[in-house]
Amino acid sequence: MNKRRFIATGLAGAVAAVSVPALAQTSPSVRWRMASSFPKSLDTIYGGGEVLAKRVSDITGGKFQISVHAAGELVPAFGVVDAVQANSVECAHTASYYFVGKNKAFGFDTTLPFGMNQRQQNAWMYHGGGLALVQDFMKEYGIVTFPGGNTGVQMGGWFRKEIKTVADLKGLKMRIAGLGGEVMTRLGAVPQQIAGGEIYQALEKGTIDAAEWVGPYDDEKLGFNKVAPHYYYPGWWESNSMYSFYVNSKVWEGLPKEYQAAFEAAAAEANIDMMAKYDFKNPPALRRLVGSGTKLHAYPLDLMKAAQNAAFALYEEESSKNPAFRKLYEPWKKFRAEVMLWHRFAESSYSNFVLNNPPTTIKG
Repeated sequence: MNKRRFIATGLAGAVAAVSVPALAQTSPSVRWRMASSFPKSLDTIYGGGEVLAKRVSDITGGKFQISVHAAGELVPAFGVVDAVQANSVECAHTASYYFVGKNKAFGFDTTLPFGMNQRQQNAWMYHGGGLALVQDFMKEYGIVTFPGGNTGVQMGGWFRKEIKTVADLKGLKMRIAGLGGEVMTRLGAVPQQIAGGEIYQALEKGTIDAAEWVGPYDDEKLGFNKVAPHYYYPGWWESNSMYSFYVNSKVWEGLPKEYQAAFEAAAAEANIDMMAKYDFKNPPALRRLVGSGTKLHAYPLDLMKAAQNAAFALYEEESSKNPAFRKLYEPWKKFRAEVMLWHRFAESSYSNFVLNNPPTTIKG
């Protein structure tokens, strides 16, 4: 063999070996399936799962692959908890408050009516002990959970008729998920839990009188403005809406530590990315909706006050009889009071000023 060719070939092989990430050389190939609770048409929410899958693959040099499946492809939208528990799928992307029928404590992992905003929720989850409390609760279901996206404060839904007082909610059938539905019940409405991809048909046929989803970008995609002219704000039942990645506990424990780290890092990125996308996409969508005839309304103040009182009465009642709920509610309530006080001085005062006092020196 030619000595020079041997040396050159050896050096090239050595360089190639060094250039391949050590993780990809030494770690096993892993293939997971993720069941989403959302349809592909809702690209921002559904896309949270795709963001995580891509980043996990990139970090691990393609060794850890997660295929994302829309609601209904593997399991129904509201079947993901049972599927992850049974290890029919390794992981899922969902909104935990869909499952308050199992235990109202599920609500904390997404949002509670009149709760915290997106930044405050992140602070509670990542640094205020919230994630540890939620993960401890989820052990009962054999699930490990991580924050996986947020919409921020949502809009208050689409109505066929204008809502002027609390009395106008009596007997009104509304698609609304989570504990917000229970609060609406106390105000006289009849809540319905319907998956995102099925709401338009129910509203169009008159099966329901009103529906809420997320905000302008998604609501425009779903076409709600075509069948209900009145668009309310704010979505007091979702002052933030945090989504979650669920992983089967035993599958998680068997995952290499470096893959666990990759998954957690990718989940955190997906959590932040979704909020940024909605803040980018919602403003032009709202302009388009209003331009096409949508009528914007603020919820009446008496309705807001009645809803808030009903919400906290519900929490206190549930806390008195549900130890799992109480274990989360007491520290959540304390953190909420503290962070609201801080935001009252800096965040709220600044926002109120700039929103109500536009600069007079800007032209055009």
